[in-house]
Amino acid sequence: MLRMAVLSSTLALLAIATAAAVPASGASAAEKPVAAEKNPPGDIPDSQVFIDYTSKDGYALKVPEGWARTDLPTGASFVDKLDGVVVTRSDATQPPTVDSVRKDYLPILEKEERAVQIGGVKAVKLPAGNAIRIAYSSNSMPNQVTNKQVRLENQRFLYFKDSKLVALKLYAPFGADNVDQWKLMSESFQWR
Repeated sequence: MLRMAVLSSTLALLAIATAAAVPASGASAAEKPVAAEKNPPGDIPDSQVFIDYTSKDGYALKVPEGWARTDLPTGASFVDKLDGVVVTRSDATQPPTVDSVRKDYLPILEKEERAVQIGGVKAVKLPAGNAIRIAYSSNSMPNQVTNKQVRLENQRFLYFKDSKLVALKLYAPFGADNVDQWKLMSESFQWR
């Protein structure tokens, strides 16, 4: 019964988190990964300024200043060209584990996003506490004008505290150099 409640919460969170990046009809099961760009756009400049985003749902983190913000029913997304940050919250009865994420979360992620290839699932210790990091690649939605897609590199962090599950998704064109900026954002997450 407890596992079903966690799965239900995880499904709701995943649906909301992918809504900002996936068409309503979902991805085609036959879609193949597109080739990564040779000189990928999407590096967040080292000079990028970060500002505090505080959610009414009890958490805060640093996000890039000047990125287009869209409020979601349970969070927000911040986008600049092909780079993005999506943060969403749902209820959960227990924290996710590497095993529960592999068993329950990844199959849904693979179904809802486009041409997903999982790079790894790992428990990590961050300033806000224990979290789960999922590294994966996926295709972007087709451009509405050119129909071109870009291969994306993604990291998703799952934070849990007091029956709250927050997913922080970071994405950019595959091969873009955003290691330091993604580290800054994932480590800036804190509960309020």
